[in-house]
Amino acid sequence: MKILLVSAATPDTFWSFKHVLPFVAKKAAFPPLGLLTVAAMLPREWDLKLIDLNVTRLTDADLVWADYIFVSAMIVQADSARQVIARANSLGKPLVAGGPLFMTGHDQFPEVQHFVLGEAENIMPDLIADMVAGQVKHRYRHEQRPDLSLTPVPRWDLINMSQYALMPLQSSRGCPFNCEFCDIIVMNGRVPRVKSTEQMIRELDSLVDAGWNDSIFIVDDNFIGNKVKVKAFLRELIAWRERRDPAIAFTTEASLNLADDPELLDLMARAGFKKVFVGIETPEEASLTECAKVQNTQRDLIAAVRTIQKAGIEVMGGFIVGFDNDKPNIFERQIKFIQEAGIATAMVGLLTALPGTRLWNRLKEEGRIISQTTGNNLDAVLNFIPKLDREMLIEGYRSLVKRLYTPKAYYARILTFLREYHPRGPQIPRPASDIRAVIKSLWIMGVLTRGRREYWKFLTKILVFHRRAFPEAMTLAITGYHFRRIAAAL
Repeated sequence: MKILLVSAATPDTFWSFKHVLPFVAKKAAFPPLGLLTVAAMLPREWDLKLIDLNVTRLTDADLVWADYIFVSAMIVQADSARQVIARANSLGKPLVAGGPLFMTGHDQFPEVQHFVLGEAENIMPDLIADMVAGQVKHRYRHEQRPDLSLTPVPRWDLINMSQYALMPLQSSRGCPFNCEFCDIIVMNGRVPRVKSTEQMIRELDSLVDAGWNDSIFIVDDNFIGNKVKVKAFLRELIAWRERRDPAIAFTTEASLNLADDPELLDLMARAGFKKVFVGIETPEEASLTECAKVQNTQRDLIAAVRTIQKAGIEVMGGFIVGFDNDKPNIFERQIKFIQEAGIATAMVGLLTALPGTRLWNRLKEEGRIISQTTGNNLDAVLNFIPKLDREMLIEGYRSLVKRLYTPKAYYARILTFLREYHPRGPQIPRPASDIRAVIKSLWIMGVLTRGRREYWKFLTKILVFHRRAFPEAMTLAITGYHFRRIAAAL
């Protein structure tokens, strides 16, 4: 059996890092972990080919070669997925669609013959048997969420690792919280399911054995959803580092209550975690209560961010405007908070009602849903009727993002962060690509583009006051170039 696995292309968004990838000579941020994992569930004797449309083209020859085409996509990749589906249909090729886009929006794709709706571990045995028998059903769904002990090591051999800036791994699925706007709990549930420590060490070994020795993004819904198990893993991860001595730094996603656990912060720093993405959302307490972001309420948010920064971990923040309880001054409050907290990487989006979420259901009952979502927070498109004036909200949002990513404001946030940052944990050698990236930045950001005066002022301050953190500072400066380009397009 010949299986073509196609990962849809990501448009130019906050997380695509399109404008920073040339600095490090990479084609995409990271490969499609979901498809690589599904590939590992297929019979080893089958002939597999993976096409990631973020790094290569899909040809008619690829489509003609395949007996079946698997396409995976997130909501933001819908346009690309539709093009793949249309091309497969035009050639009469059977196609199976899966991933977040189809799990909550399969009714929007009547042209698709076969769907995998949900996590693949419990579904693939039936799908494989039906493919062999030539009797593939229209939809495959399983009522039980799978035990992650069933999840195999991804098929890293199907990609060219040199094309990617970092590699993804997953240690758990699900989140114990119940934020109204979040579709994670719709797809993966509120009870975190965690891979065993042995599984995770095996996956890490598989990456290193395949030649990877750079950054890894642990793409969990909430890495600290089960603190007892994550602490056990981190202790083993520290021992693994001592055995294998990799030049690997980790990034992940976690809830803000990470700041409440000094032991957990210490273990993460010692294991080599350098960055964590946290959903902070808003400094407006009433809006946090509205969306049931209980882990962020009744606390000093800036103090929590600084606790994490002082532990040697950079905080990347997610923020939202457009809650019912937001006031007209929310834009000024957001920018003041983000600047004061020193959150250089601040992803601000308009509130979006995602299908299947409690927010979607509430707004639908109130008659306020007016369209589907694009899945891109930066689209400045509201898919519901807001309480604030619609045009004021959209224009205020655009202005907020543009102001956040002016060179002056952005470099000021990096400097604020570095004043709180106390590097800890393993000293990780920087790859040669980082050195080349700094050299390129001197020319592109220091000579060719607007904001060069601010760049040189920033670089001078780093060399005078924060020399020890020079690699982190320059990485953030280069990343900011991407964010500035994205913000300018709003």
